[in-house]
Amino acid sequence: MRHLTISVDDDLADTFDRLVKEKGYASRSEAFRDLLRGAITDQRIEKEAAKYCVGVLSYVYDHDERQLAKRLMSMQHDHHDVTVSTMHSHLDHHNCIEAVILKGPMDDVVRFAQSVISQSGVRHGNFHPIPIEMEPGKGKHHTHLHARPHT
Repeated sequence: MRHLTISVDDDLADTFDRLVKEKGYASRSEAFRDLLRGAITDQRIEKEAAKYCVGVLSYVYDHDERQLAKRLMSMQHDHHDVTVSTMHSHLDHHNCIEAVILKGPMDDVVRFAQSVISQSGVRHGNFHPIPIEMEPGKGKHHTHLHARPHT
C-alpha cells in the first residue's frame, strides 16, 4: 500500500471530518479511498471505458397508474438478459418501490435503466452502475464468466 499526503484548508478538513463521522468510517483514509473509487468509477463511465457493469436500478411508482406495473414487468421480461433480480415493496396504498439488480454490457444496461426511469408514473428513479470486467473462471470445471469489479 502506498501513502499519499495531501494538504487542504481548515474548512474543507473540518467538513471532511464531519463526513467521516456521519458516514461511520473508521478512518479518514477509508473515506478518502471510497471518494477516490467513486470519482474513478464516474470517469470510467463518462469516458465509456467500461464495457460491462453491474448496478442497482431503484425507483418509486404509482401502481394505480394505468398499466404501469404490467409495463414495468414486461420490460424486465423483455430484458431478462440484463435483469438479475427484482425486489418489490409496497410503501402505501398507491406507491411501490422496486430495486432491480442489472448486469451486462454497459450500453445495454444503461439504456434499459433509462427506459424504466423515463416511464410515465415512475418517480425518484436512480441507477448506480459499477464497472466490471468479465473474465473466464479459473480451474477445470469453470466454463462460465466471472464479474470482477474495477478497483
